Amino acid sequence: MTTVTTIAESVKNAELALGPHSESPRLDAELLLATLLGLPRAALIARGNEPLALHASAYAELIAQRAHGVPIAYLTGWREFWSLPLKVSPAVLVPRPETEMLVEHALALLPPDAVCSVLDLGTGSGAIALSLAHERPRWAITAVDMSAAALDVARQNAHNLKLSHIQWRQGSWFDPVPAERFHLIVANPPYIAANDPALAALCAEPAAALIAGPTGLEALFAIVAQAPGHLHAGGWLVLEHGISQGQDVAQLLQAQGFDSIRTYSDFSGRPRVTLGIHKQH
Repeated sequence: MTTVTTIAESVKNAELALGPHSESPRLDAELLLATLLGLPRAALIARGNEPLALHASAYAELIAQRAHGVPIAYLTGWREFWSLPLKVSPAVLVPRPETEMLVEHALALLPPDAVCSVLDLGTGSGAIALSLAHERPRWAITAVDMSAAALDVARQNAHNLKLSHIQWRQGSWFDPVPAERFHLIVANPPYIAANDPALAALCAEPAAALIAGPTGLEALFAIVAQAPGHLHAGGWLVLEHGISQGQDVAQLLQAQGFDSIRTYSDFSGRPRVTLGIHKQH
């Protein structure tokens, strides 16, 4: 006689299976099952004694993928960022909570009701551009990415969120905006060195969005070097970077003539965002 596993038992078993592979095994187990069943997480408790039945094998497959390092956001198909539900796929980097720091500081740099032009480089899922657009409907935002697949995800997010005042362009960094200048440029570029051991835990995410080159500073250097030619006088450049790169990025900005250079730490107290203003000439 085969014993049918209940929802509650299935979640408990999944939690145990994910224990060695996740920092939040119970949450992951609940999110994956709730997504599979099309239910809110809270409903799993109320229906805990119901048999999982037809969904058992699909659930087991999701848990196996999670145990092999596939991000929870890829398995559920979405991630919350800046309180916005964003569609994600393996074509884009999973938006990180620390990137909300970049959004927060960028918003503080320009008047909320001003008509400003903003450029988001390496937009991926569109997380930064969409967050800025959500908060500042008067800002004219252009978002660039090398990946056509990433831009498809970003466009879907813009459509779902009904944020239509963003231009999406494909290309490398400033190539799609050759003669344009902006009041604000933001970027969360690749900043991991090619031999960094941390990459082992990120193998499911697109390498092009993570790896900058041998030092990890290559993309940051390229952006800082070209930014003055694409900023209005008095315009700002805001960059996310690795926790050990704040001083290097500040020096890059200084070498390109930026002023009022500041580095801010993330919620864990680690240097994460550096910004500067393009001087008047």
